[in-house]
Amino acid sequence: MARSRRNKRRPMAEINVVPYIDVMLVLLVIFMITAPMLTQGVDVELPNANAAPIQDSENEVLIASVDSKGKFYLDVGGKQESITLSQLQDRVRKVLSQNPKMSVLVRGDKNVPYGDVIGLMVALQGLVRQMLVL
Repeated sequence: MARSRRNKRRPMAEINVVPYIDVMLVLLVIFMITAPMLTQGVDVELPNANAAPIQDSENEVLIASVDSKGKFYLDVGGKQESITLSQLQDRVRKVLSQNPKMSVLVRGDKNVPYGDVIGLMVALQGLVRQMLVL
């Protein structure tokens, strides 16, 4: 009888990791197949502009906008009116001379040509650079 007690199996406290490895390899294969499909894009011709990003600041905000007809607007205190690009630059120059830490944001209608928005951004960035030099 003593012999039968020795042959009893003890509970095994190990985890069988083989199924987990199988699942991991299947997921790896799926990701390897689908990853190249996700990187396909559309060829677009971007406008050329010599501009660098402007640093963010956490102060007041000045918003320059372009509508679908290509008209420019400047939001100063909730008041908006259609102005030319040179007038917009003059007004932004005046506002920034009084408050140089003010941020300038650009908004563009979804139907406005991309080049018009970039032109506005480059004009404003050139203005900011001039202000920094002075």
